[in-house]
Amino acid sequence: MTATKPNTSEPWVEIIRSRVGTMRFGSVQLTIHDGRVTQVEATEKVRLQAGQDDARDSRTKNSHDARKENAQ
Repeated sequence: MTATKPNTSEPWVEIIRSRVGTMRFGSVQLTIHDGRVTQVEATEKVRLQAGQDDARDSRTKNSHDARKENAQ
């Protein structure tokens, strides 16, 4: 298999640069068919600091408390 240097005028090259340039944590995945990039997927992750409350848990707790009060 011979590696070829990508043509920087290909649209997917700019898409990858843009995604990587704005992402702090995550991944960019390429799907290739017959030697051509056909799809670009970007997944961004949000890292929480140790000891930081998870906002989802807080919303769930508040929602549960409100349902309890309404039931009484």
